[in-house]
Amino acid sequence: MSENTDTTANPRRSAHVDPKLLEILVCPVTRGPLEYDRAKGELISKGAGLAYPVREGVPVMLPEEARQIDD
Repeated sequence: MSENTDTTANPRRSAHVDPKLLEILVCPVTRGPLEYDRAKGELISKGAGLAYPVREGVPVMLPEEARQIDD
């Protein structure tokens, strides 16, 4: 078996989220819309002031995993 040994790729930046998934996801805190920041690999909830990480293409929608954002 072969493993992906490319250490130059940043999994946060290379994360791709299915557009159909983005259409149905909402912020778990506000139930409001999310914006995908592909460069940072995050889903942004402006209403909650939180950025949820996307790890290997999977959004981590836990408020305790999100980082506070400044607007």
